[in-house]
Amino acid sequence: MRKNKLWSLGLFLLLALTAILAACSSNEGTTEPAKTTETSGEATTEETKEAVPQVLVFGRGGDSVSLDPAIVTDGESFKVTENIFETLLNFGEQDTTIHPGLAKEWEVSEDGLTYTFHLQEGVKFHDGTDFNAEAVVKNVERWKAGTAEQFYYFNTMFKAEGKDIIKTVTAVDEKTVVFELSRPQAPFLKNIAMSPFGIASPTAFEAAGDKFGDNPVGTGPFVFVEWKRNDSITVKKNDNYWQAGLPKLDTIIFRAIPDNSARLNALVTGEIDLADGINPSDAGTIEGNADLQLIERPSMNVGYLGLTSTRKPFDNKLVRQAVNYAIDKQAIVDAFFEGRAEVAVNPMPSSIFGYNDEITGYEYNPEKAKELLAEAGYDGKEIELWAMPVPRPYMPDGQKVAEAIQKNLADVGIPSKIVTFEWATYLEKAKNGEADAFLLGWTGDNGDADNFLYALLDKDNIGSNNYSYYSNDAVHDLLITAQSDLDEEKREQLYKEAQVLIHEDAPWVPLVHSIPLLAAKKGVTDYVPHQTGSESLINVSIQ
Repeated sequence: MRKNKLWSLGLFLLLALTAILAACSSNEGTTEPAKTTETSGEATTEETKEAVPQVLVFGRGGDSVSLDPAIVTDGESFKVTENIFETLLNFGEQDTTIHPGLAKEWEVSEDGLTYTFHLQEGVKFHDGTDFNAEAVVKNVERWKAGTAEQFYYFNTMFKAEGKDIIKTVTAVDEKTVVFELSRPQAPFLKNIAMSPFGIASPTAFEAAGDKFGDNPVGTGPFVFVEWKRNDSITVKKNDNYWQAGLPKLDTIIFRAIPDNSARLNALVTGEIDLADGINPSDAGTIEGNADLQLIERPSMNVGYLGLTSTRKPFDNKLVRQAVNYAIDKQAIVDAFFEGRAEVAVNPMPSSIFGYNDEITGYEYNPEKAKELLAEAGYDGKEIELWAMPVPRPYMPDGQKVAEAIQKNLADVGIPSKIVTFEWATYLEKAKNGEADAFLLGWTGDNGDADNFLYALLDKDNIGSNNYSYYSNDAVHDLLITAQSDLDEEKREQLYKEAQVLIHEDAPWVPLVHSIPLLAAKKGVTDYVPHQTGSESLINVSIQ
């Protein structure tokens, strides 16, 4: 009986305890549910936030030509390759001061002929192979073995008068590489930091041959994924990147949207996150939109009308000078740049060391132009005026600029027909000297006068970056001497003298130095545009 009573009591207590626990449990489910669910919801939301990939869609004016940085000259290609490849040295965040890159330290001999680079540890190419001194050697040997048609930049920057400036490159050990030069080159460190000299995987480029640009392999923060021609290029985060915590983005999609207005509309509607090549006339619209931010790229460019000096009528200096007098450059700046540009006088901007500010630009003087044309015996034959098919940082709307120039030329008796081609074809045909007059431009690669005057107007670079086929032996001698002299004061004077001769010969009509505009969603942070026109997106994130 006692046992049964105890059992009954125990059962009663157990049932009571169960009821109490159930009540407590029910109480948590009824009076605290929002808190529990809310807390759980917050955790889930936070996890979801962390799990959402950081994807940046970058709208730009045209497609890349190739993704092999060694063979291209166009900014649309470098915008992408800058994120796949890395160079031995880097430029500053918004200038061209020299900083460590794949090389952590370097020494230069007193005579300027020997450069020793000590390389970063623990760096691998995207294909898993090691970045080391031998990889650097193989890249330089590849560039040296190619022709000017294959490797424009290498031949422009590291060959002169048909001779190699880089005599030898040697791997001393795994992490030390030595460059021996055949003669001093004052801007050597700035040259080697340029985008075309990104270090590629030797395993990859040896296997791919001339198809390497279709499937690029570097050491950079992003790995190539896919290229849909004339549409988009996709790169993804390099999970094995040698700089801890970088990059911040998971994916970048570079979308080609040739029309400036369509690109801005894509930004407004949320199709893209960042837009290059904004029309100056749209700046006010962007500044008035609370969801967008207007971004200015530091200016280091020139937009020009090239006059192919081997083609009639521009084989006559008087005709070239006449065209310079015929074009109302200030009207072009006022009409198409909304005050975010200045009229160009020389082939490089005034911010570049060696700029000659004593030269007076050709004034707008149609009557003077007519006099020179008459003196030259110009027969009134129609010329082709080539207009760029894509917006460029130095010229957001080449077609409209071409139309303004066409009218100016007609006013002095030069009839012209505007023609254009797909961007890669345009560049190739102009490079081959097939244009009469052509709109083009240049964004400086390294902040040195050599990169404007020698690269664009020296006879060594005809068929490369000298699209106007201009040749002047006196200019050549000045530029080669300036390139080789380590005395900065002497270099400055030599460049000023060269500009006087170039101005007289008039191989171009220098038109404009512009402030390129971009726009982005407010949530795009830590995007810092570089004055060279291409930048790593390694620090960019989306909030």
